[in-house]
Amino acid sequence: MTDIEIAQSCEMKPIKEIAARAGIREDDLEYYGRYKAKLPLSLMDRENPDNKLILVTAMTPTPAGEGKTTTTIGLADALQAMGKSVSVALREPSLGPVFGIKGGAAGGGYAQVVPMEDINLHFTGDFHAIGAANNLLAAMLDNHIHHGNTLGIDTRKITWKRCVDMNDRQLRFVVDGLGGKINGVPREDGYDITVASEVMAVLCLSSSIDDLKERLSRIIVGYTFDDRPVTAGDLKAAGAMTALLKDALKPNLVQTLEGTPAFVHGGPFANIAHGCNSVIATKTSQALSEYTVTEAGFGADLGAEKFLDIKCRYAGMRPDAVVVVATVRALKMHGGVDKKDLNTENIEALSKGLPNLLRHVDNIKNVYHLPCVVALNKFPTDTDREVELVIEECRSLKVNTVLSDVWAKGSDGGVEMAREVVRLCEEESSENFSFSYDLESSIEEKIEAVVKKIYRGASVAYSKNAKKEIEKLTSLGYDKLPICIAKTQYSFSDDPSLLCAPEGFEVTVRNVKISAGAGFVVILTGDIMTMPGLPKSPAAERIDVDSHGVISGLF
Repeated sequence: MTDIEIAQSCEMKPIKEIAARAGIREDDLEYYGRYKAKLPLSLMDRENPDNKLILVTAMTPTPAGEGKTTTTIGLADALQAMGKSVSVALREPSLGPVFGIKGGAAGGGYAQVVPMEDINLHFTGDFHAIGAANNLLAAMLDNHIHHGNTLGIDTRKITWKRCVDMNDRQLRFVVDGLGGKINGVPREDGYDITVASEVMAVLCLSSSIDDLKERLSRIIVGYTFDDRPVTAGDLKAAGAMTALLKDALKPNLVQTLEGTPAFVHGGPFANIAHGCNSVIATKTSQALSEYTVTEAGFGADLGAEKFLDIKCRYAGMRPDAVVVVATVRALKMHGGVDKKDLNTENIEALSKGLPNLLRHVDNIKNVYHLPCVVALNKFPTDTDREVELVIEECRSLKVNTVLSDVWAKGSDGGVEMAREVVRLCEEESSENFSFSYDLESSIEEKIEAVVKKIYRGASVAYSKNAKKEIEKLTSLGYDKLPICIAKTQYSFSDDPSLLCAPEGFEVTVRNVKISAGAGFVVILTGDIMTMPGLPKSPAAERIDVDSHGVISGLF
C-alpha cells in the first residue's frame, strides 16, 4: 500500500485519548475536529527536569531518499513500545513541496503522523495566519508610503516581501502599484514562500505572546533615505500581526499511527531558514514526557547546525543524543551511482560515498560534542556486505550503527534504534555540548567557522553587495547575532553538483540580510532562492479527490 493508503486504513484514536496519554486535561484542548487540537502555552511551563531530548538529523539528501521524518516517528513509537513516556515534535509541511517535487512530510509507511491529509494540507490554519500577518505588514508598509511617507522610507531600499505558501517562480520578482496614483506607489517587489518568511521564523522561535509581539516589532522592512532601518514597530503593525498569530502560536496535538502524542507546529525550510519546529512545541513536549524526539530539516550541515547554533541558543536547550539517518542507497549515489542502478550491490561506490555520512557524524561528535548513533534505514536491496561496511566505518569514529525498518514494521522495526538511544542517554553525557562559533565573533568569522568546521570548505568569497551589507549590519549592532546560512541541501558546498564530502572548495556569499525579529543574520550563498518553482511534472498533477471526499496521490 502507499503511504496515504496505510494512513487511511488506520483507526485513529480521539484526540482526547492521546492528550490523556500525555497528561493533558480535556479542558486544555481546543478541538479542531475529532483528531486535532491546539494546546495552551501554559503546558510548557510544567517542571520536568528528567526529560531527554533526541535530535534526528541525516546525511546529505539525495533523490534516493533518507527517511528522516519516518525514522523520527518510528523511533518515538519504538520508545513508547518499550514503556517509555514519549512524544514527538515535528514541523508542519509546506504546501509548496506537497504540490511540487517532494510530496508530503508526515512520515511514511507504518511510521506516520495522522490525519496525514490534514497535516499535509491546511491542518489548523497556522500557515495561512502566518501569510496573513506577513502580508498585513506589507500592506501597511505600502499604505504608509501612499499616504505621505512620514518615515521617509526609500522605496528602492524596501526589504520586506509578500509571501504565499506555494512554489511559484512567477512571483519572485514583480512590479506593483501600477495603474495611477489611486493604486499606490509603483515599485519593484517580490514574494517569498511562506516557510521562508521571517514571520515563520519569529513564530517558531518565540516563547510567549509577549515575546512574539516584541520580535514582530523588531522586523526590519526597509531603510530610509538616510539609511536608518524602519521596523514593523515604526509602522505600528506588531499588535495587529500578533492578533492574527495568537492562535497559530499555540502548538498542535495529533498522533502517530501507534498513538504516540505528536506536537506538529511551525515549518521553516532548513536550506533557506532555520529548519526547526517551534520552540513552544518542543518545550511542551519536554514538559509532558520522559523522551522528546524531534528533527531538523535536510542534512546535519543545514537543519542540525541551525537547531544547535540558533534554536538551542535561544531556547536554552541541548540534545541528550543525536540520531544521524542514512541509507545504503543514498551513500551509493554520493559514490557516483545513478538512481536506476541502486538495487545492485556496489561496495566500491559505497566506499566512495561513505565519507559524506562520516563527516556529518564527526561534526556531531567532535564539533558539537554530542552522543551520536547512525540509523541505517533498511531497504530490501541492501546486502549484508554493504551494511557491514557502514557499521565498520562508523565504528572507526566510535559510533554505533543500528538498522531501522520502521517504514515496513512500525515500532517493531525501531527496537534496536530505541535501545541504543536509551543507552546513549543513560551512559553518555552531552554536558560538553558546544556551539560551532562564538556570538562575539564578527559576521565574517561566524561564516568562516561554519564553512571550515562544518562544511570543511577552504575559504569564503563575498560579493561587493554582501560586503556592503555586512558593514551596514555591523554598524547597526547586528553583528553579535547568530547566522543562518542559506545554501543548497544537496552538498556540503554551495554547489549542488559537488557530492559526497568535497574539500578545498570556496563558498560564495552573494547577499546578506537581517532578520532582526527572528534574531539572526541570513547569509545567502550560491544560487539559493527564497521562492522555489514547481518541477516539470509537479506532484499536484497526481493528487485527486473522489466523490466521497477521499484524497489520493499524497505521498
